[in-house]
Amino acid sequence: MDEPVPVTRSIESLYPDANIATQQIRWRNLIRQFEEKYNKKPAFVARSPGRVNLIGEHVDYSLYEVLPMAIAADVLIAVAVPEEKEESEGDDAVIPMLNTNPRKHRASECKVPPKGLAEIDATQHEWTNYFKAGFNGAVGLLRKDDAKFSPCNLQILVDGNVPAGGGLSSSAAFVCASALAVLRANGRESVKKKELVEVTIVSERAVGVNSGGMDQSASVFSIKGDALSVSFSPQLNAEAIPFPKAESAITFMIAQSFVTSDKHVTAPRCYNLRVVECTLAAEMMAKTLALKLQDDFAPLGRSLRGLQHVYYGGGKSIDDPSARDSNTSYKMQLETMLSMATDVLDKKDGYTREEIATALSMSVLALEEKYMTKFPVDATRFMLGKRARHVFSEALRVIAFKELLQDPASTTRSDLLPCLGALMNETQESCRELYDCSCPEIDQLCSIARDAGAYGSRLTGAGWGGCTVHLVPKDKVGDVRNALIQKYYRFREPDISEEKLQEAVIVSEPGQGAVV
Repeated sequence: MDEPVPVTRSIESLYPDANIATQQIRWRNLIRQFEEKYNKKPAFVARSPGRVNLIGEHVDYSLYEVLPMAIAADVLIAVAVPEEKEESEGDDAVIPMLNTNPRKHRASECKVPPKGLAEIDATQHEWTNYFKAGFNGAVGLLRKDDAKFSPCNLQILVDGNVPAGGGLSSSAAFVCASALAVLRANGRESVKKKELVEVTIVSERAVGVNSGGMDQSASVFSIKGDALSVSFSPQLNAEAIPFPKAESAITFMIAQSFVTSDKHVTAPRCYNLRVVECTLAAEMMAKTLALKLQDDFAPLGRSLRGLQHVYYGGGKSIDDPSARDSNTSYKMQLETMLSMATDVLDKKDGYTREEIATALSMSVLALEEKYMTKFPVDATRFMLGKRARHVFSEALRVIAFKELLQDPASTTRSDLLPCLGALMNETQESCRELYDCSCPEIDQLCSIARDAGAYGSRLTGAGWGGCTVHLVPKDKVGDVRNALIQKYYRFREPDISEEKLQEAVIVSEPGQGAVV
């Protein structure tokens, strides 16, 4: 985890063989456009990919383990430092922010004072906000090394093919690539993966989302060919999980719903609301159980994982590497927490602000200031019991999924894929029934894929639209793809183009994380 972000001179190591020719054209176009705009070649290109989450949905910000993998779709940022850098010392750093698709992403310019940061207006959904977020995170890190650091002028050109609002973490890919680009351009030749992840988890929150950490971890830590196990307690840790060489090859298919739900736009009633609900669920359970929660790395400083730790008498802070839970097995702890969530948070129609404030012995105003000011939410009732039950049950499914992948007998198990798929199906049911983050289109895609032979199908990403991920036996890939095309895409859009269909359904291999 402490190894540096790799530097490569070949894109062949970054993409599946079938994608190399297309990517070569794309990279050449990026370089050509950069030369046309700046009359020079870029000094380097920073790259960071999107991700698909295999299992562990909406549990990272409660500090529970997740299992994502990087995908081939990515964000590229070509970078050069103007030669007049020395002459501009003491002046604002000037950064033209250009995109290879200027019709969709109009050009802009950012000016940053020598000791300041880029200004971000989180109320305006501008593509440049993501670059600014990564920029500010990188500058903050550089100022830890040198308090007098001033950023240099930059020339950048951005190209991204991770679908925005598609549940594949385009925003995290952009912020990670931006921070990596700024660090290297300002003299940091070697950037450690862990510090890049930690700084981008925090910096993306400046765009207005309570980011949990899975997306950035997958974008940076991933190793081509492997899944990634990411844990957040007692501290951030990532571990490559190889896929077993099973009797039937493990194939993951990603299908877009084409229902856009950008979490940065819908956050107050969707993503951010869930973060608040999970935090309040932990606080309410702790109050009922006469426990005192400790501060941790969760977006609002308290988490359901922290509740579990305190309940089992860890004593030390959850973020202390020496902290340990009791001898009760971790799986049994989660089962107990799930049962208690059902008993303690028993109001099926949810809780009002007044009810939560009364239970926590605080005023409604104090409640709102503490939990709903940093990232505002739009809700009258808070479904704390349902959210907590999803988190604890999903954490159990992650354990089971990981155990199946790491079981030495998995290579000879004929039921490996059905067992993995069953866990994915349970996740989808929980996301629909307990977390309320699915939608009719996602449900339909999952039903069609299962009927056509997928072992497991579920939403991936924040939900409320976006993408689905399907575990498909290799000999059923064609059947599942054809079923999705005929029963979903052509049914909804009879004149859909072949180009759009190619984007709609892709077979995904585990991709490589961030590189320069």
